[in-house]
Amino acid sequence: MFQKLNDDYLYLGQDDDRLALFENAYPLPNGVSYNSYLLLDEQTALLDTVDWSQGEAFLDALKAGLNGRGLDYVFVHHMEPDHAGTLQLVLSCYPQAKAVMTKKAQQMFSQFFELDIADRVVTAAEGFTLSTGKHSFRFLTAPMVHWPEVMVSFDETDGILFSADAFGTFGSLHGKLFADQVNFERDWLDDARRYYANIVGKYGAPVQGLLKKASALPIKMIAPLHGPIWRENLSWFIGKYDLWSRYEAEENTAVIFTGSVYGHTHAAALQLAQALTERGLKDVRVYDAAKTDLSVLVSEAFRCKALVFAASTYNNGIFTPMETLITDLQAHDLQNRAWALVENGSWAPNSGKLMAEKLSALKRMTKAGETLTLRSALKPAQSEQLAALADAIAEAVK
Repeated sequence: MFQKLNDDYLYLGQDDDRLALFENAYPLPNGVSYNSYLLLDEQTALLDTVDWSQGEAFLDALKAGLNGRGLDYVFVHHMEPDHAGTLQLVLSCYPQAKAVMTKKAQQMFSQFFELDIADRVVTAAEGFTLSTGKHSFRFLTAPMVHWPEVMVSFDETDGILFSADAFGTFGSLHGKLFADQVNFERDWLDDARRYYANIVGKYGAPVQGLLKKASALPIKMIAPLHGPIWRENLSWFIGKYDLWSRYEAEENTAVIFTGSVYGHTHAAALQLAQALTERGLKDVRVYDAAKTDLSVLVSEAFRCKALVFAASTYNNGIFTPMETLITDLQAHDLQNRAWALVENGSWAPNSGKLMAEKLSALKRMTKAGETLTLRSALKPAQSEQLAALADAIAEAVK
């Protein structure tokens, strides 16, 4: 029902292994956790609630954790329904509890719920402090990480940063609360990157602002609203967030995205991948944009320094899955990458020009090499062109 986090905190979070799509958009092959924390001090404080789908189990855990005590505070770090879906229910069950939230969160509360909490709100502005007895909290606003009402709180007694959606990741915990209890780099990093790139990725500058604030704090533990808690090797994961939010490539390699109608464009992409590997690039991956989930493609674009878009011309435009990918990269404000093009068209190749127009509009993006144009299929006579493109991509990565 609950797990002990340390001497004064209980973990009340809930795993959701049944939800297919996070925000009805992103696949959850490994589930997701909704994290909630209960402080048992002279006064009690609940740090966030959970999605409504886990409401019954969550309320049972809260009741058991309080063990007959009342609830004094509810900290609302983020009003998104996966964290605040049961907020009205909790505040109704514990009418003496005060809600600690930003001004913007108060407005959103009235948009989601009918409960009148005007006389129960504690406004957490930037730098606001609150003591529950032994524990003292400092609140910092974190607008657009990744909603405008977001705040984080820092327990100055235990050195815990309750980081809202920052440092979160997809994946159910299944009882393993801490990142050091799993092989995070092997089993969790891809989902952490996919979570960041798709959920938070557009908001690099606000994340940098939060990282700057956090750098001034003596943080011993990071407790996010999704995924495992960090108590060891914090700098490694903070470093990932720093890279991602500065739109720096995580790895100096290339990824090739293909949009291929009958397979000829994809086959050319495989030859290019081989050529790049022969030039020393490691872990070059090729993805079919027509059958790979978009969230994975966006995550890979955040991972790699060079992006290759290989697409057929379709209805005199870009093959639709590839067009969707590039549009989504624009929406996530991806920048600071090298990009290269392979176009195909049996009678009127046009996808290269159109992809170039879209990619050129992104910030700090540089084209590598000349567009490789296929007429139905790659021909042996084009081997030098392919080699030249591979040389240009490899040079851009270096």
